[in-house]
Amino acid sequence: MKKITILSLHLGYGGIEKSIVALANLLCSKYKVEIACIYKLYDQAAFKIDSKVKVNYLINSNLPKKVEEYKLLLFRFHFIKLFSKLYKDYFSKLKFKEFFSDSIGGIQMYSKRMKVMKKYIQNSNADVIISTRTFLNDLLSHYKRENVLTIGWEHNHYHNNMKYAIDVVRSCKRLDYFVLVSNDLYKFYENQLKNYNCKCTYIPNILDSVPQHLAKLEEKRLVSVGRLSKEKGYLDLLKIYSVLSKKYPDWTLDIIGDGAEKEVLKQYIKEHNLTDKVTLHGFQGKDYIDKILNKSSIYLMTSYTESFGIVLIEAMSHGLPCIAFSSAEGAKELIDSGSNGYLIKNRNYSAYIQKVDDLINDLEMRKKIGKNGRKSIHKYRGEEVIKKWINIIEE
Repeated sequence: MKKITILSLHLGYGGIEKSIVALANLLCSKYKVEIACIYKLYDQAAFKIDSKVKVNYLINSNLPKKVEEYKLLLFRFHFIKLFSKLYKDYFSKLKFKEFFSDSIGGIQMYSKRMKVMKKYIQNSNADVIISTRTFLNDLLSHYKRENVLTIGWEHNHYHNNMKYAIDVVRSCKRLDYFVLVSNDLYKFYENQLKNYNCKCTYIPNILDSVPQHLAKLEEKRLVSVGRLSKEKGYLDLLKIYSVLSKKYPDWTLDIIGDGAEKEVLKQYIKEHNLTDKVTLHGFQGKDYIDKILNKSSIYLMTSYTESFGIVLIEAMSHGLPCIAFSSAEGAKELIDSGSNGYLIKNRNYSAYIQKVDDLINDLEMRKKIGKNGRKSIHKYRGEEVIKKWINIIEE
């Protein structure tokens, strides 16, 4: 039996981590599967992992979640927010000793992660190794054993950031395969890698389950799911909703997820008297999310960028009509505007609000769009997607 190893940074909440777990859960029915995870964010993985999948944490100690948040803010050059969070967590409470201790611990952790993953790759007995981030592509390219099939798996859209795209190409050009989660990304990177031996292929993310029953779409509830980060546009969503709530005060908004923008959103909700109408649920498991989706009537996405948009196909699986801005590249691949959802061009707030308004006032249209969305998700079901992965592995 072949052994498949998936390299992961952590197994906390996130689209990459959810995709890793979904793939591992499907592959383990045919192969020996291991997830080599650098560090823990939580005592347990955020998503349910099949008992046949082995999880190998390379660093046993937990990385404090706040350290990961600081790194994300620093990476995105959100220096004001970073200082504000540091002030709130440490300086305002005069926790200078804890600050220096956590800072040193974080620096040591990030230097250690390269060392432990390098050693793991060098000693791995896997037949196939799948990398899930750019720096992991680099390590896999340099330290893989001979006769190991190496696969890079890209989940992020470069969003016209050519520096990022060049880094991705450089990291994976010596791998055997490069898997892209959208057709748009596949076409782009296939052209970028045409002079190298690394073969690009398009395999969409996995819809791990499809609910038996469609949402009735009769409750006055709007919903959105995702990480509360700037690129997801949740502040824009609240601005849109604040307009709608004046006309439809009995329609509520559920936002499921957590992240660096949470305090900003809470402040906006408070300042605009939306406390009784908007619920921030925080990170939640699949059962909880499915329950909320099934009680909702319209799914709203306001992301600036999306490589795939798995939350859209999850909402579609419940029969929810979905609305998204066309700036979310992955949404353009999933939504046929006017048929199984709506794409709003140029981040036009007025057009977005008008489309929500139309759906609020037309139950039959909600049901029609929702049913079309449900029909369009077949190719993302696990049993269909896993065939493409097996083709690569067996080839």
